[in-house]
Amino acid sequence: MTTVASMIPHSRPSIDEEDLRAIAEVVRSGQIAQGPYVERFEVAMAGLFGLQGGVAISSGTAALELSLRALRIGAGDEVIMPSYVCQAPWLATQRVGAEARLVDIDLQTFNIDPVAASRAVTNKTRAIIVPHLFGLPADLTALEKLGVPLIEDCAQTLGVTEQGRPIGTVGRLTVCSFYATKLLCAGEGGMVLSNDGESLDRVRSLREYDGAPTLDPSSFNLKMTDLQAALGLSQLERLQAFQERRRFLAETYREALSSKAAFLPSVSPGRTHGYYRFVIRLPQFKTAPDGLLGLMSALEQQGVHCRKPVFRPLHLYLHQSGFPNSDEADRTALSIPLYPDLTDDEVQQIHQSLRKVLS
Repeated sequence: MTTVASMIPHSRPSIDEEDLRAIAEVVRSGQIAQGPYVERFEVAMAGLFGLQGGVAISSGTAALELSLRALRIGAGDEVIMPSYVCQAPWLATQRVGAEARLVDIDLQTFNIDPVAASRAVTNKTRAIIVPHLFGLPADLTALEKLGVPLIEDCAQTLGVTEQGRPIGTVGRLTVCSFYATKLLCAGEGGMVLSNDGESLDRVRSLREYDGAPTLDPSSFNLKMTDLQAALGLSQLERLQAFQERRRFLAETYREALSSKAAFLPSVSPGRTHGYYRFVIRLPQFKTAPDGLLGLMSALEQQGVHCRKPVFRPLHLYLHQSGFPNSDEADRTALSIPLYPDLTDDEVQQIHQSLRKVLS
């Protein structure tokens, strides 16, 4: 059996000497809480998207919650979101007192199905949270026709386009995450970005209460630190190189798996893929005795740690039914290690392990 020491992890951050120097500079300055680096990071991220501004937050989940609050969504309102996603959109919606209306996904893209979303719209609908999963944009063109404010969740997707438009520029608000293994690493942190200055001001007022002229019970302490922002800024300088490496690795996986009984990531016409994850579907394993868990165990014995890309769809937590595509993805989708720091030797080991286990 392969030892843990030789295991290729499913994810790991890409940290270099420039990142360490950026952090050390902040520590030496003595200004380690929210300060000038946070402001610079906000400006830089807004520039990346071509948006008016951004507000740095303590996490992506908190950024989602403040986005909902900025749109004054609360009790009696409904927010549409896909079931096949992490818990963050549901948690944010619950915390503002609104109701989450779950819808199914497009199985080819793993993103929210616009037809299902249209059927879920009621006179109580106030927003649609649109996660761009695994690096591939959702169908923004179809979703914006519904006439409901979109909150684009770009936690897993940066620097790609949908119908020639940069993702993050279509919705009323855009949310990013800078968790340790995201596309840009700051250890933790998030951001709300928009061209809507009023919404950004509202998010900024909710983020912190120090210096506020009145007592606002809805205010929080959800600030990002200059330590995180300095790391984020340093990472941002290498985003293009990260993206190129991810696309290169994705092409090697496509070649290695081309003859296997696997559904490879689909790239719909008019969209580009950033490959935050390389997610394949293996329908043959949903009827296998141990299913995907058995496959993941076999790959771990080969020294490769793979995971289910979404731990559990939201509808399963809530004991709801009627989500066939989300159920299919839950039973058949597998995420293969893909991140810039993968060495060529590790990539070859992953290729060989996949061929062996899937043969």
